[in-house]
Amino acid sequence: MTTPTPTIDSQVHAYERNSPERPWQGHLQGPDEVTGDDMVAAMDAVGVDGALLVSPYSMYRYDASYALEVRAKHPDRFGLIRPFDPQSEAIDDEMAEWTQNPGVVGARIMLTYQPFEADHPGLNGILAAGARAGVPVNVMCSGNLPILRELARRNPDTRVVIDHVGLPQPFEPPAPPKPFAALADVLSLAEYDNIAIKISGACTLSHQPFPYPDIWEPLSKIFDAFGFDRCMWGTDWTRAVNLLTYEQGVEAFRVTDSLSESERSALMGGALANIYNWSPGTNK
Repeated sequence: MTTPTPTIDSQVHAYERNSPERPWQGHLQGPDEVTGDDMVAAMDAVGVDGALLVSPYSMYRYDASYALEVRAKHPDRFGLIRPFDPQSEAIDDEMAEWTQNPGVVGARIMLTYQPFEADHPGLNGILAAGARAGVPVNVMCSGNLPILRELARRNPDTRVVIDHVGLPQPFEPPAPPKPFAALADVLSLAEYDNIAIKISGACTLSHQPFPYPDIWEPLSKIFDAFGFDRCMWGTDWTRAVNLLTYEQGVEAFRVTDSLSESERSALMGGALANIYNWSPGTNK
């Protein structure tokens, strides 16, 4: 009997209420608190087996201590990713230290909060360190796709993962008037074999209610360009909380007739397990 492919969310966040013990450095749209326990309960309610838990830059910057605590409490459910500081002078040491932790599956670069050029030594240092450690580097790059293109070209041995379809996504309704305006630039990145893409938060780009039928035509172009072996569904919970429920972010991809069963299986878990070399229940 064939074992079903696990359903894996490519991007969720968890965080504690702002406190002196672990103060926020900024703010992420959403509830005052979404603990690891809360995230697991939301996943259990809709049959999501596991998720990539991304330490939220908006709150914790480069401190991933809470994500490590969540994973220690729920070791079968989360793979861990944290942002890295391109200005750090100890990137290699930090990558080595991070990837020694159980459950770590990747690193992240934020291109959306400060201007960078593609020849920035810190950006290239993070990508090179990710390749040496054998983990993908996720890049938040909406509005900066030309920089991502050049970074991927300069670092062909690094698995680069585009966050959030590579497009600006809203924190509250409505969706942008032309949410897929930069789609051609996203599609052009498929020519680089080392680039994969998260179809995370895509439902927040819809102008229509659940099950968001208007997202499927542009998404199908991404699937055609990258192939389902390089595309990974995700909710971007909790950033999306003011636009849809967690259940809606999951079920929209289950109820659509735009995907075959094999495509759905790859998109909602199979491709991720291969790209990150991780599945729920593994003790990596």
